[in-house]
Amino acid sequence: MTLLKDVRTTTRRSSDLSKHSAAVFAEAEKHPVQVTRRDGETLVLMSQREADARALLLQFAADLITVTLDDEGTLASRMSQKFGWMLALSGTDQANCAQDLVNAARASFSTGQAHLAVAELTSWRETATAIAAGLTATPVEWLDPQTPVERP
Repeated sequence: MTLLKDVRTTTRRSSDLSKHSAAVFAEAEKHPVQVTRRDGETLVLMSQREADARALLLQFAADLITVTLDDEGTLASRMSQKFGWMLALSGTDQANCAQDLVNAARASFSTGQAHLAVAELTSWRETATAIAAGLTATPVEWLDPQTPVERP
């Protein structure tokens, strides 16, 4: 049974791996490749990036389960306790972050695309880090595109 089903997984025989290793490795850099063997269990060949994303997704799933089992406070407040970086966000942003993370996790779990939740988690964490560092959404003064600028 596969916990995270990747719809892009392809299957190759072990003889393909020995005869056409460069092609199989190139394919494994794009998506997981199942390598079937006559004398043993099927193996999966994937990039370290893919393996890390799946491990991060499983850790995130464990954290979400821990948060949802608690019944004290709002989802945002419970998630802020688990993910301390969320405390750098405003109350409204904490609520938006919590809901976005749950939605992205659900999408990742149902499609087998770990990058959906990982990207959302990374995006919110980096936003909170930028806010904590004092970077805010100050208005940018744009130059009028119709005004010519002198050459230096």
